Amino acid sequence: MIKTDILIIGAGPTGLFTVFEAGLLKLRCHLIDALPQPGGQCSEIYPKKPIYDIPAYPEILAGDLTDKLLEQIKQFEPGFTLGERADTIEKQEDETFIVTTNKGTKHHAKVVAIAGGLGSFEPRKPPIPNIVDFEDKGVEYIIRDPEFYRNKKVVISGGGDSALDWSIFLTDVAASVTLIHRRNEFRGALDSVDKVQELKDAGKLKLITPAEVKGIVGTEKVTGVSVVQNGEAPFTIETDHFIPLFGLSPKLGPIANWGLEIEKNAIKVNNALDYQTNIPGIYAIGDVNTYPGKLKLILCGFHEATLMCQSAYKRIFPDKKYVMKYTTVGGVDGFDGTRKEAPKAVIKKIE
Repeated sequence: MIKTDILIIGAGPTGLFTVFEAGLLKLRCHLIDALPQPGGQCSEIYPKKPIYDIPAYPEILAGDLTDKLLEQIKQFEPGFTLGERADTIEKQEDETFIVTTNKGTKHHAKVVAIAGGLGSFEPRKPPIPNIVDFEDKGVEYIIRDPEFYRNKKVVISGGGDSALDWSIFLTDVAASVTLIHRRNEFRGALDSVDKVQELKDAGKLKLITPAEVKGIVGTEKVTGVSVVQNGEAPFTIETDHFIPLFGLSPKLGPIANWGLEIEKNAIKVNNALDYQTNIPGIYAIGDVNTYPGKLKLILCGFHEATLMCQSAYKRIFPDKKYVMKYTTVGGVDGFDGTRKEAPKAVIKKIE
């Protein structure tokens, strides 16, 4: 059985940063994630997508953010159970928890922090009769590596941020990019809509609205899509790849059966104090939780993780008083014997 102070369910950015904040409090962490590598959606879905709202990084690729977080927590020696899903939880008489995965791996922890992002998720697929026949044969629901589309003809369908962002990004990669949306209005950021319009006016992107893709053309792989615009007769657009970006359908999975208070597929928490759930000792941080005013942003998850760790420390050591020290003053001592600290000021005596 794996034993730890804090068991973190979900190894996305929020889960990874929790290791750092816990480490400052001398608390050890172990992480469970159903994906085969740390990073959550940042690694699995859009590792090459730039993120613009991480403090101190004007722009950073999602995959690079994961790498930086892993580098930051290395000295705290976290454990990982990857490729396994947290299935059951049992509260013990001493108020600790045993969490068992779908593969039977047992974890014993004093505190459980659910940082599962959106939970398990599946792409929302358009109602195209033969689309399943072309999955991985030119139909992709997620863009993992933009270079895969280098010098290829690409058709993207959707009206949200992902469809807009990837249409913009791929204009510098693909041979051609066509964006199709069933409405003239888009749901994405206004600056992204303006950028798409600029690229269209410059002839770098083809925009077809209001229109829908009704069929896939091809035999062994995609060679085109059948499009209907304004209810008129369908026409074919030649393409190598069709990428419908209609978002993800999130599911909490087995966690939904743990007796936690759920609201709209998210876990309700006490945001006035420490992001604890209705079960003492179980916290929920990041995109998986909900409370009044909740924003599903990575930087908000970092904040929630910080306060959660302070509460976890008090729960694990109720008789100890913790005095917070700034890392610039106290430095950072890793469990591996390493130490990071600011250079000491040099005082020069004036004669």
